[in-house]
Amino acid sequence: MTEHTLTVAGVAVDTRHWIGGERVASTETFTDVSPIDGSVLGEISRGTATEAAAAVAAAKAAFPAWAATPRAERARILHAVADGVEKRLEELAIVETTDNGALLRSHRRGVMPRVAHNFRFFADWLLKLEHEDFETRGHTNHVSWDPAGPSVLITPWNAPLMLATWKVAPALAAGNTVILKPAEWTPLTASLLADIAAESGLPAGVLNVVQGYGSEIGDALTSHPDVRRISFTGSVPTARRIAASAAANLTPLSLELGGKSPLLVFADADLDLAVDLAVEQYDNAGQVCLAATRFLVEESVAEEFTRRFVKKAGQLTQGDPRDEATDIGPNIHPRQLEKIDGFVQRALAAGACAVIGGHRKDAQYYAPTLLTDVAQDSEIVQEEVFGPVLTLQSFTDEDEAVRLANDTRFGLAATLATGDPERAERVTARLVAGTVWTNCFFVRDLQAPFGGSRHSGVGREGGTWSFDFYCDVKNTVTAPTGWRNHG
Repeated sequence: MTEHTLTVAGVAVDTRHWIGGERVASTETFTDVSPIDGSVLGEISRGTATEAAAAVAAAKAAFPAWAATPRAERARILHAVADGVEKRLEELAIVETTDNGALLRSHRRGVMPRVAHNFRFFADWLLKLEHEDFETRGHTNHVSWDPAGPSVLITPWNAPLMLATWKVAPALAAGNTVILKPAEWTPLTASLLADIAAESGLPAGVLNVVQGYGSEIGDALTSHPDVRRISFTGSVPTARRIAASAAANLTPLSLELGGKSPLLVFADADLDLAVDLAVEQYDNAGQVCLAATRFLVEESVAEEFTRRFVKKAGQLTQGDPRDEATDIGPNIHPRQLEKIDGFVQRALAAGACAVIGGHRKDAQYYAPTLLTDVAQDSEIVQEEVFGPVLTLQSFTDEDEAVRLANDTRFGLAATLATGDPERAERVTARLVAGTVWTNCFFVRDLQAPFGGSRHSGVGREGGTWSFDFYCDVKNTVTAPTGWRNHG
C-alpha cells in the first residue's frame, strides 16, 4: 500500500481525486469505514472549493471536443467502458460490498452487470435518438439534442456505482462532461470507475471524480456558474440546499429524492405473492428509496397476511454480506443505525407494536422490523426511515386504500397486489407515484421514465427523458427553397 492507495480484498484503490486525467491529492482526508465490521478501510482525499473549481475547469476545457465527437465514437467509448466494467466485475463487486455492506451475491449477479448495461444502453440509445421532422405551413421543423455542458452528478451510498453510472452514462452519451461526487460513506468504486474510463479511452477531463463532504465540496460544485446541469439522488433536505445553491445561475436540476411508498394488498390478491413482495422490501437492509415500507392490507385478510409475513420474514438470514447464505446485511453507518432506532423507539413509545424486530442486533445490524398499531399522521408512517423497518395498516375499501396510500408528502413509487385487472386499472390511475408496480416489484427498464412526484423529486430520467435533461433540446425551422416571409 502506497501513501495514496488502499487495498480492499486484494484490490488496489487510489484514494485521490481524478481531475483532468490526473490523480490529485488534497491536504486533508476523511476516513472510510466498512459497515460490515466497522473496520477502517483508509483515508480518502477530502476535497474543498479548490478541487471543485479545478474539476469544473477541467470539464469546461474538455467539453468542446467531447461535444463535437461524433455520436458513433462516443458510443464506442461507452461500450469500451462497459467492457472494462465486465472485466473487473469481481473486483468492483467485492470493493462495493466492503464499502457499503450490500450483498456480494447481488453485486456479482445483478448490480455490477447493470453498471455495464447502463453504459451499453445509453450508448445504443444515443445512436437511435431522433424525432421525426414535421412541417408547419411548408416549413420543416427539425429537433436536435445539443450537449449542454459540464454536469455535476451527486450520488448516494445505497447503490453507489449503479446509481452513479445511471447518471454518468447518459450525461457522457449526450456529449456533456462530468464531475462526479460520490457519497463520502462510499467513495471507492467511483475511483475505480475513473481508472476504467481512462483505460477505455475516455479523453482527459471528460469524467472527473471528486470526493468529500457536501458542505465543503458539494456547495462549491452546485453553485459554480460554469456548471450547466446538476443531477442529485438523496434526501429532501439536501435537495433543498442544492436547489437554493443552483438558483443563482438558473442551473437545471434533476432530483430523485426519498420515498414512503405503499404496498396495497387487496383481499382478492394471491397472498403468497403479496407476502413475497412484502418480504422483498427488506432488500439491502431496507436502504432502497423505492421500497414499499407501508403495508396497506384489506381488513379481511390482514391477520392472515401478517401471519404469513412473519413466517416468511423469519426465514431470512442476517449477517456478513460476503456470505452467500446472507439475505440482509448491515446498515451503512452507526449514524444511520442511530437514526433508524430513533424512529422505531419513538413509534413504540407512541403505542406502536413490534410484531417482529424493533431493536438493534449489534453495532452494525438492525433487526428486520414490522410495526402495527400506527396512526396515519405518525412520524413512522409519514417520514422515510431508510432501514429495515416496515409498518402495517388495514383498510376496508378502495377509496380508503387510495387515500392512505397518497396521504404522505412523497410520491416515488407504489406497489399493488390484486387479482382483479379492473381494480388494478382503477387504483393505479389514482395513485400519486412516479412508478407503480402491479403484482410485481422492482422491474426496471432503462427506457422507462424514472423519478418522483411531490417531495420525491423533480424531473424524469431514463431513455429519451435522460437526453432531454442532459441536452439543450433545439428546434430548427427551415423555409422551403425560394420562400420569403413578408410578415
